Amino acid sequence: MPATADRARLVGTAEIGEEFGVSTGTVTLWYNNRATTGFPDTVGAKGRARQWEYGAVSDWFAAKEKPRLQEAGAAIAGDPDELLNATQVAKTLGYKNANQITTYLRSNPGYFPEPDVVEELGTADRPWTRKQWRRSTVAEWAATRRGKGNRRDLAREAALPEVSPEGDPDELLAAPAAAALLGYKNTASFSSALSQGNLPLLKETDGTLPAARGSSPAWTRRRILDQSAERSNKRRRTSSPAR
Repeated sequence: MPATADRARLVGTAEIGEEFGVSTGTVTLWYNNRATTGFPDTVGAKGRARQWEYGAVSDWFAAKEKPRLQEAGAAIAGDPDELLNATQVAKTLGYKNANQITTYLRSNPGYFPEPDVVEELGTADRPWTRKQWRRSTVAEWAATRRGKGNRRDLAREAALPEVSPEGDPDELLAAPAAAALLGYKNTASFSSALSQGNLPLLKETDGTLPAARGSSPAWTRRRILDQSAERSNKRRRTSSPAR
C-alpha cells in the first residue's frame, strides 16, 4: 500500500494518466460515467482542473485489475522456464489478443519486459521475428505492475542515467537516456508521453540497442535534442502572454 502521505496527495487528470498508463481522455470518460464505472469523485480543483485523492484512485485501479489478474493467475503458474509467444502471453494476462503486448513494446518502452528469446525466421524475401518470454518473466511483471496491490511498476523506480547533450549526434540512445535528456523524472513518464503522441519526433526510431532481454528501441542524440528543443519552444509559446 502507498504511504499515508502519498495516499493523501492530490492528483489531476494528467497525473493519473501518467501514473497508471492511460490517456487523459480515458480518465475523463471514467469520471463522467462514474455512476457505472465506480471511479472516485473529485475532492477539489486547482483552477479549472479537477483533482482526486491519489489513494482513492489507486484503490480503484487495484480493484479494477484484481479480477483479470486473478483469472490470469492459473495460467501464469507453471514451468517458470517455459517460453511463451506474444499470443500466449496475452492470454496468460487476460488480454483478448497479442495486440496489447505489441502496443506495450512499441509505444511504452521500458514498461513491458523485452522478450527473453528473439528468433529471426522466414526467408530473405519474407523475414519475420518470433519473440518469446519465459513464464517467470511474465509472472514477475504481473506481480509488480501498477494496479496490483498498489505496487508501482519497477521501471518507474529505476534511476535515470546521467546523459550529456554533448556528444556524437548520431549515437543511439535508449529510452532511459532519452527520458533524461528530455527532462522526465523517470522512464515511465517518458513512455507515457510517447504513447500519447506528445513526442512526435520520436514516433519513429533510429534503431535498437541490446537490452537485458532482447533489444530496445533507440533514437539518435540529434533526434532527441531536436524533440527537446521543440518541447521548450512549445512551452515558451504557451506561457507567453497574449499581446
